[in-house]
Amino acid sequence: YLAAVGLAWPDSMGDAGLTGGTVMAQELSRMERPSAEQYQGKRKLMLVPLLYGPPTDAEDGVAILTRYWDQVQSQILSLESKLGGLQHVYHESLTEGGAQGLSQLQSVDQRSHGLVESKCQSGATLEATEDAETLLETLDLQRCLMMPLGSEKVVRTLQEWMTESNRTRYQKIGEQIDATLGEGQVGLLFISERHQVQFAQDIEVFYVAPPALADFQSWLQDWRVRQQKAAAQAADSPEEASSEEPN
Repeated sequence: YLAAVGLAWPDSMGDAGLTGGTVMAQELSRMERPSAEQYQGKRKLMLVPLLYGPPTDAEDGVAILTRYWDQVQSQILSLESKLGGLQHVYHESLTEGGAQGLSQLQSVDQRSHGLVESKCQSGATLEATEDAETLLETLDLQRCLMMPLGSEKVVRTLQEWMTESNRTRYQKIGEQIDATLGEGQVGLLFISERHQVQFAQDIEVFYVAPPALADFQSWLQDWRVRQQKAAAQAADSPEEASSEEPN
């Protein structure tokens, strides 16, 4: 489930929307360090963008991704010390919490699983984050839209359905966080960058964006360009070969 949501999200969905709550969107290395007194009694939520890929044979991409997760862990620890610990953990695509949620996460995302498990061992509670039926509906629609379809009417209908299903999905994630994150508590959310969750107005959101995030985004864009060029060259090769054959 998790890989499908993160890797193949349609480009038409737009950019991430950190709307609803008060958002601290600057890179934490550039922002003034928060103090426990400054946010006393307020609900706080650290938001970690989930990154997927690259292929295992892309050693340079893997190295950047490893550096990203190391930096994420460091920034989370720094924030925890300033905000007053961590009580709740949320992760997209998890329809179960606790031990069942950890087991579910282990099968789909090894990198975030280790970090989430360590937080749970330190006393945080892993919460069920998604509504199962809504998530399955969204994934099924995504699969349909990835298939070659001949009817424009069918494509348009599926896109409209997908938009509504996606809206419902993110609404339920926001509602779940609102229902479980108590006054004065700190939460940690792992979610794809293009999410559209609207957080409650009284939740202070801290966007965890270490330097390696931009590095990976740049690398991934270059990798996609290289893949497209390679595919185009492969498609041209048979024609070139046939044109060179003697009559």
